[in-house]
Amino acid sequence: MQSLSRLLPMLLVLAGCQQAPPQLEEGKPSPPIFEKAYIDTHNGYSEAVVVESAGVRTLYISGQVGEGADLEAQMRSALARLMKLLGDQGASMADVVKMNTYIVDYGPESLQVFRGVRKELMGEADMPASTLVGVAALAMPEWLIEIEAVAVVPTSD
Repeated sequence: MQSLSRLLPMLLVLAGCQQAPPQLEEGKPSPPIFEKAYIDTHNGYSEAVVVESAGVRTLYISGQVGEGADLEAQMRSALARLMKLLGDQGASMADVVKMNTYIVDYGPESLQVFRGVRKELMGEADMPASTLVGVAALAMPEWLIEIEAVAVVPTSD
């Protein structure tokens, strides 16, 4: 117990010698850790949100739907929209690190279409992490597929 009573004052002295964290000037906001940009905002959402921090831009892209009479046509159209959105932000499919795909009335034939179109348009190497979910419906009854993505690119600084 006596050694503890000697140790406590030494610890207090050492703690007092630590450098205090920097203080912000009163009334000034703290500097932002990251910046956000909202792309093509409409109907209560953004087509994409771009977050930039520490030399990296992360693009969070809302679900893209396509047009066409069948799953294949809609998937091609949805991927074309996704590629355009990426291109408008200085990115490409090669920058996509995560893709979520939702297919209405999913079945084995849907998987064949999905894999075939994806392979044709995206190749087979360096594929993003991916989730495929069969759903009963999407926001509009004519939509058969919706594809969302996350892409990461270095900033151009």
